[in-house]
Amino acid sequence: MQSQENKPFITDALSTKVDALMATMSMDEKLAQITGTRLREIMVDGKISIEKCREHIPHGIGHFCQFSSGLTLSPEELRDLVREVQHYLITETKTKIPAIFHEEAITGFATQGATTFPQQIGVGCSWNPEIVKNNANSTARSMRAAGATFALSPMLDLSRTAHWNRLEESYGEDAYLTSRMGVAFIRGLQGDNFKTGVAATAKHFAGYGTANNDPKELYEEYLMPHEAAFKIAGAKSVMPSYGKYKALAVTANPIMLNQMLRKEIGFDGLVVSDYGAVNLIYKGHKQAKDPAMAGAMAINAGVDIELSKPIAFPLLPKAIKEGLVTEETINEAVKRSLVMKAKLGLLDENLVIGKDGPLDFDSPANRKLAYETASQSIVLLKNNGILPLKKEVKKIALVGPNGATVHCLLGDYTYQSMISFWHSTEFDPENPKLITLKQGLENKLAKDVKVTVERGCDWSAPLESKIDASGLGDDRLSKLKLLTIKGLPQPDLQNALKISKESDVIIAAVGENLYLCGEGRERKGIRLPGEQEAFVEKLIATGKPVILVMFGGRQQLVSKFEDKCAAIVQAWFPGEEGGNAIADVLVGNVNPSAKLCVTYPKTESRAEINYKNGYADDDLVQYPFGFGLSYTNYQYSNFKLKSKVNIDTERFTVSLKVKNTGEMDGTEIVQLYMSPIDKASTQKPIQLKGFERVELKVGEEKILNFNVSPEQFVQYKNNKWIVESGKYQLKVGASSTDIRLKGLIELKGKNVILENGRNVFFTMNKTK
Repeated sequence: MQSQENKPFITDALSTKVDALMATMSMDEKLAQITGTRLREIMVDGKISIEKCREHIPHGIGHFCQFSSGLTLSPEELRDLVREVQHYLITETKTKIPAIFHEEAITGFATQGATTFPQQIGVGCSWNPEIVKNNANSTARSMRAAGATFALSPMLDLSRTAHWNRLEESYGEDAYLTSRMGVAFIRGLQGDNFKTGVAATAKHFAGYGTANNDPKELYEEYLMPHEAAFKIAGAKSVMPSYGKYKALAVTANPIMLNQMLRKEIGFDGLVVSDYGAVNLIYKGHKQAKDPAMAGAMAINAGVDIELSKPIAFPLLPKAIKEGLVTEETINEAVKRSLVMKAKLGLLDENLVIGKDGPLDFDSPANRKLAYETASQSIVLLKNNGILPLKKEVKKIALVGPNGATVHCLLGDYTYQSMISFWHSTEFDPENPKLITLKQGLENKLAKDVKVTVERGCDWSAPLESKIDASGLGDDRLSKLKLLTIKGLPQPDLQNALKISKESDVIIAAVGENLYLCGEGRERKGIRLPGEQEAFVEKLIATGKPVILVMFGGRQQLVSKFEDKCAAIVQAWFPGEEGGNAIADVLVGNVNPSAKLCVTYPKTESRAEINYKNGYADDDLVQYPFGFGLSYTNYQYSNFKLKSKVNIDTERFTVSLKVKNTGEMDGTEIVQLYMSPIDKASTQKPIQLKGFERVELKVGEEKILNFNVSPEQFVQYKNNKWIVESGKYQLKVGASSTDIRLKGLIELKGKNVILENGRNVFFTMNKTK
């Protein structure tokens, strides 16, 4: 499948078409196109109300926001609802302009019955851009079938502390890996044509969830995934963050949204606000005197569309009278909004909305993708030889709060998370079917193996306490807790210990669930929640081998008992096929290949950890970036690298051989790092510059060539992009600390200034 390379957003033909349309529009009609709303505003008793449409959107509307994740409709009902709304807009409003229906898509199309893929943090550990692209493409097909044309995904923030409750939505801590994955996601979602694909939105621009005031770090790292999204994948929508840059709200920040985004990076597409972020300039940041001023500040800075409610932008006429904004600025935003609709085919004469006939958003092909993604995202962190489970194992104790529940499979921004947290509505675990670890083990183990299940402890309550739902409040989080524990038996610690003592091995399924991680869900620390640590220690005290399977949206500390567990498996939030995938890893049907896309901390320190700075303080690090075990062994050899190349050379080659020297077929993720040699260098001491998944049968050997551009050694220095001549060390390893081969190369010639910024981001690889 071809991708949208970075073509101009507004072509002459589109400009002419949209200008002609705008010439007929009133100010109210224009403002309608740069705001979003919710379907609930035009619904009565679960049905679209034409009266409500006439009242709430008489002039049309730009976007319907998160249109499906709050509903419990079948795919066909959803499509028909979209068609009904579009029919009103096309037949009853003067402009006849359809709306964009947008949704979340990091784990698939967020609607009932659609495939739920693993959370992005797990997918980051697959280091597999191809599977990311395939997943996003399947998501786009389902979205288009329902009449949706736009996604608020992917999330391209870099996450360097497990304390951040939104880490799970990211691809980890590294700019290169995040950029590769983000580009793949956008290519899959958008396809080769906006009229058949779904427009991707890169978010959150830029440096969200971190201190973003160091220009070198901001430009080199936090901007890189966005830049690659625009320049390589052709993303034409971006969402600014809720945060601040240099004390000014990003949503109102011309330095970030005009200078950096448009002038320096050259982005020419649409800027959509995060939900409520425009009014937040007034209400939260207190940087505007009223909502009208907040709207003016946002649109002047470069925000084109206010989501998810029309609060500030409808007041822009007041801001015009006060001299805070010009009509010309408003027209520019309206034009970009309408150009996006035209690109998506929404302004075509013969508009086709959705796909006719029965719809299947969770086809066998989709489930297979979900399973493969989960299998490739599960990281084996420790193994004393207990895994894969031996034939002699006949009795397994499956204990812990996550052994037999679906709530540990689902990340934030899945449909199930959205409907249960934001809408306090129960989801159907059979639609799509969610496979628990218990079900997975029953599916995968031999018939003579007995699995005995006992929760043993709750997620967050003290050990041996009775879980009393009556004490829960009426807030959103309490309602979600109620849904999570509904129908579960009381945990029985003594029974869990009894069956553990009688078993051959203990599988302890621990960690987080929907109410313990995600936007709007804070935790006090990053240990296992509640008293799960004490529970694990009691299991270890039985003397039986403990296989720790951790679920969740972040790294959770294991330092207290890491040395006493027989094996540790990081499963993240593994999606609908999670139970089958984990079981296959445990029994050896799948050889784990995933590697950490984040550094795994050893303490509760809130200091950000970035492997690029080197791990000066080993006391903070449990497992390094890029680490992950396999059931086989790989040998690296035959490293080849020229000692000198001209700095203006297009590409040079780093070559090596990789061999599977173990007893099981597997896939090794080979990582290429660069380290500056000059002691006075202003570059980070180690940086990922390439990687490749290499599939190897037992005894098989392959040659891997990384074709590297000297431009990849660029750094941001004195407000310029510069490639410095000199010596660099190139390292090939199985993780950022497990370096197997290395060599020196000298870039000869004068330093090169990249006047137009970065354009080459990635190695080009070849395996034979």
